[in-house]
Amino acid sequence: MAPRKKPPILTLTPEQENEANSKIKRFMEDRFELDLGSFEAAEILELFTREIAPHYYNRAIFDVQAHLKERFESIESDVWALEKN
Repeated sequence: MAPRKKPPILTLTPEQENEANSKIKRFMEDRFELDLGSFEAAEILELFTREIAPHYYNRAIFDVQAHLKERFESIESDVWALEKN
């Protein structure tokens, strides 16, 4: 039995997917002189979507949480200072 693939953490609209595939094909042609077909570009996109994008997604969530924590602490400090006056 073949191992099940992880579901992607992010999904793209069909338009975004087509644009991403075009960019992959263009990049591979410009950078490595490789002429990829749509199937190969879609496989690369799927690899990034399933295996690499989650790391960026999780990092973005962590960064936003840290920013919001700092902001709430600042607001809490400002409110405390107003209450003292």
